[in-house]
Amino acid sequence: MKKYFLFILAASFYSGQTIVKKDPEISIYTSQVNADSLQSHVEKLVSFGTRHTMSSTTDKKRGIGAARNWVLSQFKNYAKNSGGRMVVELQNEDLQADGKRITKLTNLGNPTAILKGTDPNDNRVFIISGHLDSRVSDILNFKDDAPGANDDASGVAAVIESARILSQSNFPATIVFVAVSGEEQGLLGAKMLSDRALKEKWNVVAMLNNDMIGNNEASDTKNITNTQLRIFSEGLPFVDLDKKAKTIRAYGLENDGNPRQLARYSKEIGERYIDNLEMKLIYRNDRFLRGGDHTPFVEAGFAAIRFTDFNENFDHQHQDLRTEKNVELGDLTKFMDFEYLRKNTAVNVSILSNLAKAPSAPENVKMEVKELSNFTSLKWTSPEVGKVNGYYILIRETDQSMWQKKIFTKDLAIKIPYSKDNYFFAVQSVSESGNESLPVVPEVER
Repeated sequence: MKKYFLFILAASFYSGQTIVKKDPEISIYTSQVNADSLQSHVEKLVSFGTRHTMSSTTDKKRGIGAARNWVLSQFKNYAKNSGGRMVVELQNEDLQADGKRITKLTNLGNPTAILKGTDPNDNRVFIISGHLDSRVSDILNFKDDAPGANDDASGVAAVIESARILSQSNFPATIVFVAVSGEEQGLLGAKMLSDRALKEKWNVVAMLNNDMIGNNEASDTKNITNTQLRIFSEGLPFVDLDKKAKTIRAYGLENDGNPRQLARYSKEIGERYIDNLEMKLIYRNDRFLRGGDHTPFVEAGFAAIRFTDFNENFDHQHQDLRTEKNVELGDLTKFMDFEYLRKNTAVNVSILSNLAKAPSAPENVKMEVKELSNFTSLKWTSPEVGKVNGYYILIRETDQSMWQKKIFTKDLAIKIPYSKDNYFFAVQSVSESGNESLPVVPEVER
């Protein structure tokens, strides 16, 4: 009977993705994301004229100071409904002129809301970010209007809307909502936050960077879509790569770094909960000639990814407001698609809530390589925190981007009829309501 069962497992590999039940609570969260609310947030951010990092921090109506105060006020409103679990703060520091992208003494500030987890033993941290600052053609021009509607009021609106919805619920782990500043001047706010995470020893399990997630039309080609969203991710570990390179090369793990695993996970969860949206894995940390706020976190050794429009419109990025050859240039609200932004925001909500509700990842995941066999033996130990209902064994062929098969078990070891030569494997913890941890690729045990 056991041999017959294993044969069925092997034969069913090509039958398609395992159907995973949706968590009804997460479906409620995603249904609460509102396009009108997002549009209102974007319009308010645009109304500050410019949000350049070096613009005024004291003017009450114009500049990045007024913008960050408004974001803080939104967070404080949501904190009132959090039962005291949401703490709102402005992480800031003074920057001296560097002769490059900072030409005067500048106060750099990240409006931040920290939704503390309910489990005192769970130190996991999940971060969602968008960047508050904006720019025009001249990167040092902090006086002219720089509306920055899609770049990146769209990302900040997603952060604010996510905070509004999730602040009313309890999660065992901590979620950080942040509108970082200084992105256009060199990822300065994100670096300040990642440095803080390292200094304070935050256990950052995932960082979701949202930068330009509300535009549907490409410049040049004029392609239009609001049914696809790109996920940029680094495939190799940035920290200690020299030490890890031999193992990565030996076992073919160049596409299984932590950011890449988070990207796969995000695609699976996002498409599970959000209809009419395909999440496209891009095997690069970021686009050509561009950078993003996930990068300082990647460089610090954290799993961090970037969500970005599938189509980029360069007529609306880093442009002075003007018209040339009958083409209106500039990053204005009227060029945005708020239904697209709604879906992309809901993606973030689904991923954050699924991660924060899940147990932590299994520990000490090993794959036995002691003898020649067409079976693969895996073992692991229970996660540090969270109530576990069982574990998924993830399987994919070596040339495939996504995990193709899930096998559920309640045991801490399994022997399956899939050759380790032909497949990659990982193990993830699963809660009673079906919330999965990030997958862990096994180490080889000889």
